[in-house]
Amino acid sequence: MAKLYFSYSTMNAGKTTLLLQASYNYRERGMRTVLFIAALDDRAGIGKVASRIGLESEAIPFRPEDDLFASLKALKAEGEIACAFVDEAQFLTEDQVWQLARVADRLSIPVMAYGLRTDFRGKLFPGSQTLLAIADELREVRTICHCGRKATMVVRTDSDGKVLHEGAQIEVGGNDKYVSYCRRHWDDVINTGVAK
Repeated sequence: MAKLYFSYSTMNAGKTTLLLQASYNYRERGMRTVLFIAALDDRAGIGKVASRIGLESEAIPFRPEDDLFASLKALKAEGEIACAFVDEAQFLTEDQVWQLARVADRLSIPVMAYGLRTDFRGKLFPGSQTLLAIADELREVRTICHCGRKATMVVRTDSDGKVLHEGAQIEVGGNDKYVSYCRRHWDDVINTGVAK
């Protein structure tokens, strides 16, 4: 039975690398995979999933108005799909998460979604909230804080390294804008306004 999986973490834990490795493992065995990435994440170019260590693959960019169930149903009509992968899953809408659940339940295609759990303010992203609620399996991808503890939180900084407390929930970026911390050090940094 196909399942909906959600692998979540903070920034710089290697989620995209894991996604690309898993897709490669299917393809190496002659199985077809389909990759999706949020259209607003154009750091590697529109329609590209790319990891910080240099791995990359073509992907279908998704927008909030896209019906992912309809897309995968049409792609399945062209040939079997062994697995569907979604990078930057925090940017999915609630409806899109339910569409992906239907892909697993009705099209029998496993769906592996990878994304952030919380934003820089410690709030759940809508896509992540719905995935945490309905995914069949949850997997935490771990990364560490500078102190060696598990990092579960992230702060957003400006170009001078000053911690930002306000702003849009969605602002695409990498190490230039975000730093991962354990909850204790996130709380310290939020209160002092200085990222370490």
